Amino acid sequence: MMKNQLAGLMRQAQQVQEKIKKAQESLSEMTIEGQAGSGLVRATVDGRHQVKAVVIDASLMTSDPDDRETLQDLLVAALNDAHAKVEQESQDRMSAATAGLPLPPGFKL
Repeated sequence: MMKNQLAGLMRQAQQVQEKIKKAQESLSEMTIEGQAGSGLVRATVDGRHQVKAVVIDASLMTSDPDDRETLQDLLVAALNDAHAKVEQESQDRMSAATAGLPLPPGFKL
């Protein structure tokens, strides 16, 4: 009986490993957009947290030094938003891949 349980556990571990691999592959192919200032600044990031594009609305392009600081703040906010969305999507996909596997709370793969 113990051999059957161990064999079942090994099969389950292999299935989970395959699901994780597929989830990681799909994450590396996805792109997510973050934004700030009601969409005036948008940043596109891939699943590996690499910045792919930044779009700045023309209305933000002025020579006023105060506007420059605002633009910098909006860029940071848009990038942080994109990274947070990638992290959430990554956690969601990994949770789905490991569903049914008794992992301790807070365990990260």
